[in-house]
Amino acid sequence: MSLLGPVPLPQAFFLPTGSGQRFCLFHPPQGDVQRGGVLYLHPFAEELNGTRRVVAQQARALAQAGYGVLQIDLLGCGDSEGDFADATWQAWLQDALLAHRWLQEHARGPLWLWGLRAGALLATALASELADPCHLLLWQPAIRGQQQLQQFLRLHTASQWLGNGNASGPPPAHLLDKGQSVDIAGYTLTPTLAQGLAAARLQPPQKPPGRLVWLELSAQAEPMLTPASVQHLALWRDAGWAVSALALTGPLFWQTVAHDEAPALLQATLDTLHGAGAQGKTP
Repeated sequence: MSLLGPVPLPQAFFLPTGSGQRFCLFHPPQGDVQRGGVLYLHPFAEELNGTRRVVAQQARALAQAGYGVLQIDLLGCGDSEGDFADATWQAWLQDALLAHRWLQEHARGPLWLWGLRAGALLATALASELADPCHLLLWQPAIRGQQQLQQFLRLHTASQWLGNGNASGPPPAHLLDKGQSVDIAGYTLTPTLAQGLAAARLQPPQKPPGRLVWLELSAQAEPMLTPASVQHLALWRDAGWAVSALALTGPLFWQTVAHDEAPALLQATLDTLHGAGAQGKTP
């Protein structure tokens, strides 16, 4: 499936919710065949900004292939209303439910939930809430929300060392446990959001299984799925999901604000959604 060719500009709009409006981009499906709808759920905090370029490229490529793709900035994120301090995991799930409802009315065919990093946790949570079966496209998925939270909290310590040459004061995890919000890398993290993220797990929804496309990037010349991923994917296979898992060489673009390109990831996504992907290399 080629990534080349002109694609119309996405439709930008604000989706009304009970707590303000959410900024959305809809990429209408191109061509005569509509292959389905794809709802994209972005990663946590600053990772959203670092991933916009690659995600936009993938959304355009999917639209060109016949998918209707909806991107939403969740409460307090990106160009949506509200502050990050207003966000909760449950509020984000409600945003995702409203976005799904909108997509159902504007795209025909099978539903794919596409999540990146912590967005994968939200995608599987949404899948569990939906009445109908769906498929999952997961990029570099976080398996446990607690691990994602710990990675974010480490930014606080790193910034202290870089700014002052030492780390002082109570650790952010201690403040959160005491019911206090913490400011990390320009984001105010509340105990409520931290608890919701920490409790999130990447689990097969209790419903008829669909397809799971699991894609990871590595800087290694001969990438392999991580042992944790291999072990976790066995749970999905045991639950009846048709799993396509692949490790690819490419930039870890969610870790930087550089304008990285990930052509192998984009092509693999198209190939696997069309059933052409092979099982990924495993240790």
